[in-house]
Amino acid sequence: MEFFIDSANVFEVEQWASTGMIMGVTTNPTLIAQSGRAIKDVLAQICSLVEGPISAEVTLPDVSGMLAEAEVLSAIADNIIIKVPLTKDGLKACDRLTKQGIGVNVTLCFSAAQALLAANSGATFISPFMGRLDDIGESGVGLIADIREIYEKGGYETAILAASVRNADHVVAAAKAGAHVATLPPKVLEGLYAHPLTTKGLELFEKDWQATGQTILDK
Repeated sequence: MEFFIDSANVFEVEQWASTGMIMGVTTNPTLIAQSGRAIKDVLAQICSLVEGPISAEVTLPDVSGMLAEAEVLSAIADNIIIKVPLTKDGLKACDRLTKQGIGVNVTLCFSAAQALLAANSGATFISPFMGRLDDIGESGVGLIADIREIYEKGGYETAILAASVRNADHVVAAAKAGAHVATLPPKVLEGLYAHPLTTKGLELFEKDWQATGQTILDK
């Protein structure tokens, strides 16, 4: 499973891109608003930092508006993926953009039926929202498993991009359920490193090494 970073903070994207762990970026109107910057400037910088897919979301609700915005956004860089909502107009836009050779991320997916519609519309990515489903007592990881089964049996090429990921357990569950990608906020990415036994082991190694009086860099 690949990792994308869910952020419109250029500094965060740059820092995580330097680790080699990040294969793409997802943004949305809220994240752009939080950046306090112009959307075109933010996306252009992010696209220069990460070679993989960069999801840029449209904001108008109708097909014509989405297509007009998609034309502007896709012109920013070759690795821009247009993000559309899972609505009737969003799926119409997805179909038209896909036929133009433009990648599409269909977002705000909360059911397997919606995911099937997106795949039939030619979506490059489908983004099921794990955390938000868990919040209402439904199973986010169960949805991912259902989508993976449907896609495999139907021969669909749409990649499953796990979104609304809240913690490391969500990441592991999404991977086990067959998600191709997980898009993670920086806080969740940071949490993937953390384990008390790792910290304890490093402290012991450092203590024992210091007791030897050696340094590997001695000539």
